[in-house]
Parts: sequence; structure tokens; C-alpha cells
Amino acid sequence: MALFYSLMKPPVQLALRVFFRRLEIRHPERLQEPGPLLVAANHPNTLMDPLLVAANRRRSQLFFLAKSTFFQNPLSRWFFERSNCIPVYRRQDAESGAAGVSPEELAALNEKAFGRSYDHLDRGGLLMIFPEGTSISERRLRPLKTGAARIALGAEARRDFQLGVRILPIGLNYSAPTRFRSDVLIYPARPIVVADYAEQYRQDPEAAADALTEELRRRLEAHLVVTRDDAEDALVRQVEDTFGEYLVPEHDEGSPYEEFRLTRTLLQAVAWFERHDPAHLAELHQQVDQYTRSLRQLRLSDEALQRSGAGRGRLERGLLTTLKVLLGFPLYLFGVVNNYVPYIIPSVVARRATKDVEFVAPLMMVTGMFSFGLFYPLQIWLVQRLAHNGWLTLLYALSLPLTGFYALHYWDQLTQRLQRLRLLRLFGQQPAAVEALLRQRRTILQLLADARDAYAAAQARR
Repeated sequence: MALFYSLMKPPVQLALRVFFRRLEIRHPERLQEPGPLLVAANHPNTLMDPLLVAANRRRSQLFFLAKSTFFQNPLSRWFFERSNCIPVYRRQDAESGAAGVSPEELAALNEKAFGRSYDHLDRGGLLMIFPEGTSISERRLRPLKTGAARIALGAEARRDFQLGVRILPIGLNYSAPTRFRSDVLIYPARPIVVADYAEQYRQDPEAAADALTEELRRRLEAHLVVTRDDAEDALVRQVEDTFGEYLVPEHDEGSPYEEFRLTRTLLQAVAWFERHDPAHLAELHQQVDQYTRSLRQLRLSDEALQRSGAGRGRLERGLLTTLKVLLGFPLYLFGVVNNYVPYIIPSVVARRATKDVEFVAPLMMVTGMFSFGLFYPLQIWLVQRLAHNGWLTLLYALSLPLTGFYALHYWDQLTQRLQRLRLLRLFGQQPAAVEALLRQRRTILQLLADARDAYAAAQARR
């Protein structure tokens, strides 16, 4: 098992760096905490969540508690057993028959899983668990099960609380969990020392487990973007995606942590306005909704409007962008021809293999590892067979990933340029609609400016 884990780690590390545009670890030293350690994280993205944590651990292999349904298929059982996974049996799976065991067998099987967990921690090992008990792709923290606390306390109790087990809460924050080249922030909290609950455990084990679970929840929430419902999440996403740069012009858009801070600030502001000026919040919500719908109807982006208008600088930038588009097209075409098939296979497989959005990203990444791992060597071999030139083959091999990424960048730039051209055309064909859209945008900016000033003044008085 250890050999399989070690062999898989380097390609997974590379795949994660390719899949995510920006991967940031806040307080990276916390992620390297030695054992005995119980790692507890939120669970929005199924298999991607443990991969992110395990791939960024430099030392000591992680073991994982995984739901028993992953072990039913012989192929998946072979994979998960060799990936350091210990099966746990959920009550809902046993009652529905999905776990393949009866509810009567549930307690005995989970007692065995707990025993393996105790033994692993007793050896100074690292164990990862997802205390929500299920994976849901949303910016919320579901009620935590007490399993993580009971395992940590049970392992310590066997050694009279001299073992030194700590729980490391980790917040996993995805900008867009299912999208290729999105961002992720791995944000570990300060570890929880389990021995601090020794006296409470001796008096009342259940109360100690509840108290430890509550502390875990508190630390996780402090390191996550947590929205209360879909409506709040939609509003905050619309504001941060469209007007985030305007609200906090000095924030670093290249940092997932800065985006995390912006979102947390927006959520705090929304809660403040709900209490002190709900009318202002309602108007902003309505205006942003209308503006977003208008953009969709006209098939425009806010960036096109933001860059609209006359001026020599804009004209020069437009001409320069057009020149880049024309000169870069041959390189873009080369990148597309040589990368399109292995690039498109993962998304096709993911769409057909699952309806659960939580499985899309890990399926895409794993399939991409196989598709690029198969097509790149085949293409390089074909070039060598045709060219019989080692240097040319080497140059071609190096060009494959470089031109693939260039093709993605080129497409983004081309899309933005086409959006601006569409806006110019709409100015000529539907000037009233475009003017109305610009007025909507100015209204929203004014509402945001007033809200920002009011919220800043209220914070200054505190």
C-alpha cells in the first residue's frame, strides 16, 4: 500500500497544479504537523478534497476514513485499499441497502474501523476524516458528526491522555469546484490538543465529544466561506465576481486568500445591512439581479461594459489586442490541434459518468491524467517516426503543454475581444438597450459606494 501511495503522489501533484489555476496554502507549516494527527476538513468536492491535502503533505502518508460504498466494486475496492483508506459504514447507507450490510452489522463494522483508527494514531500516524459525513458542493458547513471527536478521544483514552493526539481543522475553499483552471485555498487552523478534554472525558465521554466537535466546527467556520442560503450565496457571488475590484481596488486578485477575505467581508456587510438597512440591501439585490439578467439577454459581460467608451488609450489597446489576436492565431491553432482531443475527453467522460456535481472535478482530473498521459507519448512517437529527428521531436514534446496553455489564454482573450466588438455593434443596433444597461451599472456602483461608506463608518464607530 505504501508503495502505491508513493508512486501515485507525484502524478497527482502535477495534475493538481495543472487542474487549478491558483492553489494557495495559508499557514503551510500547519499542514506539515507531525503525528499522531487527525486531519478534519469540510467536504465540498468528494475525492478532490483528500487529494489536495495528501498531495501537499511532504512527510508521512495520510490514511483516510472513506464511506463503505466506495469499497463495493472490486476495482474501486482494490484502489481505495491501496490508497490507505479505511471503510466506515453510514447508517443511511445501511438502511437503504447501499452499504451492503444490515443495520444490525453496522455497529460491529464501525467498531472495527474505530479500532484500526486507534491503532494508527497509536503508532503516531495521520488520519483524515470529513466530519460532515457527506460531500455537498455548496459554500456551507453542514452539521458535524461526532465521529472525529470520538476517535481522537478514544485513542487518547487508551493511553491515559498521554499520546499527544491533535486535530487539525482544514478549510477547503474552491472558487468554482467543477471548473478546470479555477482556484482553491487550503486554509488550516491551529490544531486542537485533544488532551485538553481529558477531565471532561473522564466525567462524561459524550459531553466531551460534543464539546470537542463544537470547537472543531468553530475553527472550521473561521477558515471557510460560509453562506446561509442559496440567495445570499448568489448575491455575494454576483457582487464579488462583477464589482469586487471596484469595492476593494487594492486587493490582490492573484491570491485566493485575498478573494477569500473579500468574500468574508461581503458576507459580514450583508449581515450588517440585514439588521440596520434592509431596504438598501433589498434594492441592491434587485438591481444586481436585473443587471445580471440584462447581461445574459444581450449576451454581454460586465468586463465589456467596464472597458466601453471612447478615448485614445482605449483605441490603442483595442488595436494592440487585435494585432495580438491576428499574430497569435497560428500558435493557437497549433495548440488546439495537438491538445483538443485529450483536453475534451475528461469533460465528456465526467458529464456522461455522473449527475452529481461533487464528482465532476475529480473525474475530470483523473481522466485527464490518463488522456494526456496516453495521447502525448503517442503524438511524440508519431512525430519521431515521421521526422526521424531527435531535436525536432524534443522541441515538439516541449511545445505540447506550452501551446496547450497558450490556446486557453488565447481563447479567453479572444472571447473578451469578441464581447467588446459585440458591444460596439449593439451600440449601433440597440443604443437604448445599451444605454439602459450602462445606467443600471452606474446605479449599482452608486448603491455599492453608499453601502461601503455606511458599513465603513459603522465599523469605525465600534
